[in-house]
Amino acid sequence: QVQLVESGGGLVQAGGSLRLSCAASGGTFSTYNLGWFRQAPGKEREFVGYISASGYKTLYADSVKGRFTISRDNTKNTAYLQMNSLKPEDTAVYYCAQSTYRLPTIYPQNYEYWGQGTQVTVSS
Repeated sequence: QVQLVESGGGLVQAGGSLRLSCAASGGTFSTYNLGWFRQAPGKEREFVGYISASGYKTLYADSVKGRFTISRDNTKNTAYLQMNSLKPEDTAVYYCAQSTYRLPTIYPQNYEYWGQGTQVTVSS
């Protein structure tokens, strides 16, 4: 069973940066695709980005493109979400999840295992 644990969230001023981590255990980390999602209060869970198992393929939501970067270190069983130029509208709980699809997917229902989430709050 795959377990995912996010960390690195916190409070940051607008324009600042944070790096989130997603540490995995169980399964073979280097063989599964990963996604990052976020959920703000009263809103549906929203796709943020995706990274393939090898790390060569990434995909981003338009709202974060050019500001956020996803990477992974398969030797450490860890994925990262580097967030720059943060805006108040980026405030949400951020989740990483393992995809069950071979191809990139933005839909939460296509992700099987989820972490518990980490809170990111951006003040104006």
